[in-house]
Amino acid sequence: MKRVDFLFLFAVVFFTFSFLAVKSQEKKRYQTALVGFYNLENLFDTIDDPNVRDEEFLPDGKNRWNTEKYMHKLHNMAKVIGMIGTDINPDGLAVLGVSEVENRSVLEDLVAQPQIKKRHYEIIHRNSPDRRGIDVAMLYNPKYLSVNSVKMYRLHVPDKPDFRTRDQMLVSGLLRGDTIFFIVNHWPSRYGGEKRSRPLRNAAAALTRHIADSLLSTNAKAKIIVMGDLNDNPTNESVLKIMNTSPNRNHLKNGAFYNPMYKLYKKGIGTTAWRDTWSLFDQIFLSPGLLDKDFKSWQYYKVTIFNKHFMQQQDGKFKGYPFRTFAGGTWLGGYSDHFPVYVVLVKEAD
Repeated sequence: MKRVDFLFLFAVVFFTFSFLAVKSQEKKRYQTALVGFYNLENLFDTIDDPNVRDEEFLPDGKNRWNTEKYMHKLHNMAKVIGMIGTDINPDGLAVLGVSEVENRSVLEDLVAQPQIKKRHYEIIHRNSPDRRGIDVAMLYNPKYLSVNSVKMYRLHVPDKPDFRTRDQMLVSGLLRGDTIFFIVNHWPSRYGGEKRSRPLRNAAAALTRHIADSLLSTNAKAKIIVMGDLNDNPTNESVLKIMNTSPNRNHLKNGAFYNPMYKLYKKGIGTTAWRDTWSLFDQIFLSPGLLDKDFKSWQYYKVTIFNKHFMQQQDGKFKGYPFRTFAGGTWLGGYSDHFPVYVVLVKEAD
Protein backbone atom coordinates (compact mmCIF):
# COMPACT_ATOMS: atom_id res chain seq x y z
CA MET A 1 0.00 0.00 0.00
CA LYS A 2 1.27 3.44 -0.88
CA ARG A 3 2.11 5.76 1.99
CA VAL A 4 -0.44 8.34 0.76
CA ASP A 5 -3.22 5.71 0.71
CA PHE A 6 -2.27 4.53 4.17
CA LEU A 7 -2.36 8.04 5.56
CA PHE A 8 -5.71 8.67 3.92
CA LEU A 9 -7.17 5.45 5.32
CA PHE A 10 -5.77 6.26 8.77
CA ALA A 11 -7.36 9.72 8.64
CA VAL A 12 -10.75 8.30 7.68
CA VAL A 13 -10.69 5.70 10.47
CA PHE A 14 -9.49 8.25 13.02
CA PHE A 15 -12.20 10.73 12.01
CA THR A 16 -14.92 8.04 12.14
CA PHE A 17 -14.00 6.85 15.61
CA SER A 18 -13.60 10.43 16.81
CA PHE A 19 -17.05 11.30 15.47
CA LEU A 20 -18.64 8.26 17.11
CA ALA A 21 -16.90 9.04 20.39
CA VAL A 22 -18.23 12.61 20.33
CA LYS A 23 -21.74 11.39 19.44
CA SER A 24 -21.71 8.88 22.29
CA GLN A 25 -20.77 11.64 24.71
CA GLU A 26 -23.54 13.97 23.56
CA LYS A 27 -26.30 14.30 26.10
CA LYS A 28 -29.72 13.35 24.88
CA ARG A 29 -32.37 16.01 25.11
CA TYR A 30 -35.71 15.23 26.74
CA GLN A 31 -39.11 16.82 26.91
CA THR A 32 -41.50 16.57 29.84
CA ALA A 33 -45.25 16.47 30.30
CA LEU A 34 -46.95 16.77 33.68
CA VAL A 35 -50.20 14.96 34.49
CA GLY A 36 -51.97 15.68 37.77
CA PHE A 37 -55.11 15.30 39.83
CA TYR A 38 -56.72 17.72 42.28
CA ASN A 39 -59.85 17.44 44.43
CA LEU A 40 -61.07 21.04 44.38
CA GLU A 41 -63.22 20.61 47.52
CA ASN A 42 -66.72 21.73 46.64
CA LEU A 43 -66.20 24.13 43.78
CA PHE A 44 -69.81 25.32 43.59
CA ASP A 45 -71.22 28.47 42.03
CA THR A 46 -73.74 30.66 43.88
CA ILE A 47 -76.74 29.78 41.70
CA ASP A 48 -79.45 27.41 42.90
CA ASP A 49 -79.74 24.27 40.80
CA PRO A 50 -82.97 22.43 41.68
CA ASN A 51 -81.52 19.15 40.37
CA VAL A 52 -78.67 18.91 42.90
CA ARG A 53 -78.13 19.36 46.61
CA ASP A 54 -76.33 22.68 46.49
CA GLU A 55 -78.26 24.32 49.35
CA GLU A 56 -75.14 24.75 51.52
CA PHE A 57 -73.46 26.70 48.74
CA LEU A 58 -76.02 29.44 48.25
CA PRO A 59 -76.02 33.00 49.65
CA ASP A 60 -78.69 32.06 52.20
CA GLY A 61 -77.32 28.57 52.83
CA LYS A 62 -75.34 27.14 55.70
CA ASN A 63 -72.01 28.36 54.31
CA ARG A 64 -73.32 31.79 53.27
CA TRP A 65 -71.71 31.13 49.93
CA ASN A 66 -71.55 34.38 47.96
CA THR A 67 -69.74 35.93 45.01
CA GLU A 68 -66.85 37.19 47.15
CA LYS A 69 -66.16 33.72 48.59
CA TYR A 70 -66.61 32.08 45.20
CA MET A 71 -64.10 34.40 43.54
CA HIS A 72 -61.67 33.87 46.43
CA LYS A 73 -61.99 30.11 45.96
CA LEU A 74 -61.35 30.39 42.22
CA HIS A 75 -58.29 32.54 42.86
CA ASN A 76 -56.86 30.01 45.31
CA MET A 77 -57.49 27.01 43.06
CA ALA A 78 -55.90 28.77 40.08
CA LYS A 79 -52.92 29.81 42.22
CA VAL A 80 -52.16 26.20 43.11
CA ILE A 81 -52.79 24.83 39.62
CA GLY A 82 -50.62 27.56 38.14
CA MET A 83 -47.67 26.66 40.37
CA ILE A 84 -47.69 22.87 40.09
CA GLY A 85 -44.59 21.53 38.39
CA THR A 86 -43.29 24.81 36.98
CA ASP A 87 -39.88 24.04 38.44
CA ILE A 88 -39.75 21.14 35.96
CA ASN A 89 -41.67 22.56 33.02
CA PRO A 90 -42.58 26.28 32.79
CA ASP A 91 -45.85 25.30 31.12
CA GLY A 92 -46.91 23.49 34.29
CA LEU A 93 -49.56 20.82 34.00
CA ALA A 94 -50.37 19.47 30.55
CA VAL A 95 -53.32 17.48 31.92
CA LEU A 96 -55.24 17.86 35.17
CA GLY A 97 -58.05 15.61 36.38
CA VAL A 98 -60.32 17.28 38.94
CA SER A 99 -63.18 16.30 41.21
CA GLU A 100 -65.87 17.97 43.30
CA VAL A 101 -66.90 20.49 40.64
CA GLU A 102 -70.57 21.43 40.30
CA ASN A 103 -70.76 22.08 36.57
CA ARG A 104 -68.92 23.25 33.47
CA SER A 105 -69.55 26.88 34.33
CA VAL A 106 -67.30 26.81 37.42
CA LEU A 107 -64.51 25.31 35.30
CA GLU A 108 -64.92 28.05 32.71
CA ASP A 109 -64.54 30.59 35.50
CA LEU A 110 -61.52 28.70 36.82
CA VAL A 111 -59.52 28.53 33.58
CA ALA A 112 -60.23 32.24 33.02
CA GLN A 113 -58.33 33.17 36.20
CA PRO A 114 -55.21 35.31 35.56
CA GLN A 115 -52.79 32.72 37.03
CA ILE A 116 -53.60 30.12 34.35
CA LYS A 117 -55.48 32.00 31.63
CA LYS A 118 -52.49 32.11 29.25
CA ARG A 119 -52.31 28.31 29.18
CA HIS A 120 -55.66 28.20 27.38
CA TYR A 121 -56.83 25.10 29.21
CA GLU A 122 -59.62 23.23 27.44
CA ILE A 123 -62.39 21.61 29.50
CA ILE A 124 -63.86 18.11 29.40
CA HIS A 125 -66.93 17.82 31.62
CA ARG A 126 -70.08 15.73 31.74
CA ASN A 127 -72.84 15.85 34.33
CA SER A 128 -72.97 12.88 36.70
CA PRO A 129 -75.95 11.49 38.65
CA ASP A 130 -74.31 12.20 42.02
CA ARG A 131 -76.94 13.51 44.43
CA ARG A 132 -74.70 16.32 45.65
CA GLY A 133 -74.17 17.38 42.08
CA ILE A 134 -70.39 17.03 42.08
CA ASP A 135 -68.60 15.70 39.02
CA VAL A 136 -65.19 14.70 37.74
CA ALA A 137 -63.68 16.62 34.85
CA MET A 138 -60.42 17.16 33.02
CA LEU A 139 -58.49 20.24 32.00
CA TYR A 140 -55.82 20.01 29.34
CA ASN A 141 -53.38 22.27 27.56
CA PRO A 142 -53.97 21.97 23.78
CA LYS A 143 -50.30 22.75 23.27
CA TYR A 144 -49.64 19.22 24.57
CA LEU A 145 -52.80 17.14 24.16
CA SER A 146 -55.14 16.59 21.25
CA VAL A 147 -58.28 14.77 22.43
CA ASN A 148 -59.63 11.91 20.34
CA SER A 149 -62.58 10.68 22.39
CA VAL A 150 -64.42 10.94 25.70
CA LYS A 151 -66.55 8.21 27.25
CA MET A 152 -68.36 8.13 30.58
CA TYR A 153 -68.94 4.99 32.62
CA ARG A 154 -71.73 4.77 35.19
CA LEU A 155 -71.36 2.71 38.34
CA HIS A 156 -74.28 0.32 38.93
CA VAL A 157 -74.53 -1.61 42.18
CA PRO A 158 -77.02 -4.51 41.67
CA ASP A 159 -78.30 -4.69 45.24
CA LYS A 160 -78.54 -0.88 45.48
CA PRO A 161 -80.56 0.22 42.46
CA ASP A 162 -81.04 3.75 43.84
CA PHE A 163 -77.33 4.34 44.49
CA ARG A 164 -75.92 7.31 42.61
CA THR A 165 -72.34 8.51 42.43
CA ARG A 166 -69.85 10.14 40.10
CA ASP A 167 -69.36 8.70 36.63
CA GLN A 168 -65.87 7.59 35.62
CA MET A 169 -64.34 9.47 32.69
CA LEU A 170 -62.19 7.89 29.98
CA VAL A 171 -60.32 10.29 27.72
CA SER A 172 -58.06 9.23 24.88
CA GLY A 173 -55.77 11.57 23.04
CA LEU A 174 -52.41 12.26 21.48
CA LEU A 175 -49.92 13.64 23.95
CA ARG A 176 -47.43 15.16 21.55
CA GLY A 177 -47.57 12.20 19.22
CA ASP A 178 -48.27 9.31 21.59
CA THR A 179 -51.70 7.88 22.31
CA ILE A 180 -52.46 7.99 26.03
CA PHE A 181 -55.63 7.09 27.92
CA PHE A 182 -56.71 8.91 31.07
CA ILE A 183 -59.27 7.49 33.51
CA VAL A 184 -60.52 10.11 35.98
CA ASN A 185 -62.24 8.92 39.16
CA HIS A 186 -63.92 9.97 42.37
CA TRP A 187 -64.90 6.74 44.09
CA PRO A 188 -67.72 6.62 46.69
CA SER A 189 -67.03 8.20 50.08
CA ARG A 190 -66.62 6.50 53.45
CA TYR A 191 -69.89 7.93 54.70
CA GLY A 192 -71.76 5.40 56.82
CA GLY A 193 -68.63 3.54 57.90
CA GLU A 194 -66.44 0.79 56.49
CA LYS A 195 -69.05 -1.98 56.46
CA ARG A 196 -71.58 0.06 54.52
CA SER A 197 -69.23 1.86 52.14
CA ARG A 198 -66.57 -0.78 51.41
CA PRO A 199 -68.66 -2.68 48.81
CA LEU A 200 -69.28 0.58 46.95
CA ARG A 201 -65.61 1.43 46.51
CA ASN A 202 -64.83 -2.16 45.61
CA ALA A 203 -67.47 -1.94 42.91
CA ALA A 204 -65.96 1.33 41.68
CA ALA A 205 -62.52 -0.31 41.55
CA ALA A 206 -63.95 -3.20 39.54
CA LEU A 207 -65.42 -0.72 37.05
CA THR A 208 -62.09 1.10 36.69
CA ARG A 209 -60.33 -2.21 36.18
CA HIS A 210 -62.90 -3.18 33.54
CA ILE A 211 -62.22 0.04 31.63
CA ALA A 212 -58.48 -0.55 31.80
CA ASP A 213 -58.77 -4.18 30.74
CA SER A 214 -60.88 -3.25 27.72
CA LEU A 215 -58.01 -1.03 26.55
CA LEU A 216 -55.29 -3.58 27.32
CA SER A 217 -57.16 -6.33 25.48
CA THR A 218 -56.75 -4.29 22.31
CA ASN A 219 -53.17 -3.24 22.99
CA ALA A 220 -51.16 -4.84 25.80
CA LYS A 221 -48.74 -1.90 25.72
CA ALA A 222 -51.44 0.77 25.93
CA LYS A 223 -50.33 3.80 27.90
CA ILE A 224 -52.98 4.29 30.60
CA ILE A 225 -53.02 6.72 33.50
CA VAL A 226 -55.62 6.13 36.22
CA MET A 227 -56.12 9.05 38.58
CA GLY A 228 -58.56 10.22 41.20
CA ASP A 229 -59.75 10.67 44.74
CA LEU A 230 -60.39 7.03 45.55
CA ASN A 231 -61.42 7.49 49.20
CA ASP A 232 -59.13 4.53 49.81
CA ASN A 233 -55.44 4.16 50.54
CA PRO A 234 -52.87 2.25 48.45
CA THR A 235 -53.13 -0.69 50.86
CA ASN A 236 -56.92 -1.10 50.69
CA GLU A 237 -58.28 -4.10 48.81
CA SER A 238 -60.03 -1.92 46.23
CA VAL A 239 -56.67 -0.56 45.11
CA LEU A 240 -54.30 -3.39 45.86
CA LYS A 241 -56.42 -6.40 44.86
CA ILE A 242 -59.41 -5.39 42.77
CA MET A 243 -57.69 -2.65 40.76
CA ASN A 244 -54.58 -4.89 40.87
CA THR A 245 -51.81 -2.43 41.61
CA SER A 246 -48.26 -3.03 42.76
CA PRO A 247 -45.56 -0.89 44.42
CA ASN A 248 -42.87 -2.71 42.44
CA ARG A 249 -42.56 -1.41 38.90
CA ASN A 250 -40.08 -4.11 37.91
CA HIS A 251 -42.28 -7.07 38.78
CA LEU A 252 -45.76 -6.32 37.46
CA LYS A 253 -47.68 -9.55 37.01
CA ASN A 254 -51.07 -10.42 35.54
CA GLY A 255 -51.75 -6.98 34.11
CA ALA A 256 -50.95 -5.10 37.31
CA PHE A 257 -50.64 -1.32 37.31
CA TYR A 258 -47.75 0.42 39.02
CA ASN A 259 -48.77 2.51 42.03
CA PRO A 260 -45.98 4.98 42.88
CA MET A 261 -48.07 6.30 45.81
CA TYR A 262 -47.71 3.09 47.84
CA LYS A 263 -44.22 3.79 49.15
CA LEU A 264 -45.16 7.38 50.03
CA TYR A 265 -48.09 6.14 52.06
CA LYS A 266 -45.91 3.63 53.88
CA LYS A 267 -43.68 6.54 54.88
CA GLY A 268 -46.66 8.27 56.49
CA ILE A 269 -47.13 10.80 53.69
CA GLY A 270 -50.68 11.65 52.68
CA THR A 271 -52.90 14.01 50.72
CA THR A 272 -55.67 14.48 53.28
CA ALA A 273 -55.98 14.12 57.03
CA TRP A 274 -58.75 13.27 59.47
CA ARG A 275 -58.67 12.75 63.23
CA ASP A 276 -54.89 12.72 63.51
CA THR A 277 -54.50 10.25 60.66
CA TRP A 278 -53.06 10.89 57.22
CA SER A 279 -54.66 9.22 54.21
CA LEU A 280 -53.40 9.03 50.66
CA PHE A 281 -56.71 8.96 48.82
CA ASP A 282 -55.48 10.92 45.79
CA GLN A 283 -53.58 8.47 43.64
CA ILE A 284 -52.19 7.93 40.15
CA PHE A 285 -51.57 4.48 38.64
CA LEU A 286 -49.63 3.69 35.48
CA SER A 287 -49.91 0.81 33.03
CA PRO A 288 -46.75 -1.16 32.08
CA GLY A 289 -46.63 0.69 28.75
CA LEU A 290 -45.46 3.78 30.63
CA LEU A 291 -42.64 1.97 32.39
CA ASP A 292 -40.38 0.93 29.52
CA LYS A 293 -36.72 1.94 29.37
CA ASP A 294 -37.06 3.21 25.80
CA PHE A 295 -37.73 6.93 26.07
CA LYS A 296 -38.60 7.36 22.43
CA SER A 297 -42.20 7.49 23.70
CA TRP A 298 -43.61 8.89 26.94
CA GLN A 299 -42.43 7.08 30.07
CA TYR A 300 -43.01 7.63 33.78
CA TYR A 301 -40.25 9.51 35.62
CA LYS A 302 -41.51 10.44 39.10
CA VAL A 303 -44.53 11.30 41.28
CA THR A 304 -45.00 14.27 43.59
CA ILE A 305 -47.52 15.41 46.18
CA PHE A 306 -47.80 19.17 45.85
CA ASN A 307 -48.09 20.36 49.45
CA LYS A 308 -46.44 23.74 49.68
CA HIS A 309 -46.34 25.50 53.04
CA PHE A 310 -48.97 28.09 52.10
CA MET A 311 -51.45 25.26 51.38
CA GLN A 312 -51.14 23.96 54.93
CA GLN A 313 -52.85 24.94 58.17
CA GLN A 314 -50.31 27.16 59.91
CA ASP A 315 -51.14 26.65 63.58
CA GLY A 316 -53.31 24.86 66.12
CA LYS A 317 -53.93 21.14 66.51
CA PHE A 318 -54.35 20.77 62.76
CA LYS A 319 -51.05 22.40 61.85
CA GLY A 320 -49.68 20.88 58.65
CA TYR A 321 -53.08 19.62 57.50
CA PRO A 322 -54.46 20.87 54.17
CA PHE A 323 -55.70 24.45 54.58
CA ARG A 324 -59.37 24.08 53.77
CA THR A 325 -62.06 26.38 52.43
CA PHE A 326 -64.37 25.52 55.35
CA ALA A 327 -63.98 23.62 58.60
CA GLY A 328 -66.97 22.80 60.76
CA GLY A 329 -69.06 25.30 58.84
CA THR A 330 -66.55 28.09 59.48
CA TRP A 331 -65.09 29.97 56.53
CA LEU A 332 -61.29 29.65 56.52
CA GLY A 333 -60.59 30.95 53.05
CA GLY A 334 -58.06 28.23 52.31
CA TYR A 335 -57.55 25.98 49.33
CA SER A 336 -58.77 22.40 49.57
CA ASP A 337 -58.96 19.57 52.08
CA HIS A 338 -56.78 17.56 49.67
CA PHE A 339 -53.30 18.14 48.30
CA PRO A 340 -52.93 17.66 44.53
CA VAL A 341 -50.67 14.99 43.05
CA TYR A 342 -48.88 14.76 39.73
CA VAL A 343 -46.55 12.58 37.70
CA VAL A 344 -43.78 13.62 35.36
CA LEU A 345 -43.58 11.91 31.98
CA VAL A 346 -40.36 12.04 29.97
CA LYS A 347 -39.68 11.52 26.28
CA GLU A 348 -36.69 12.05 24.00
CA ALA A 349 -36.91 15.37 22.21
CA ASP A 350 -37.21 15.30 18.44
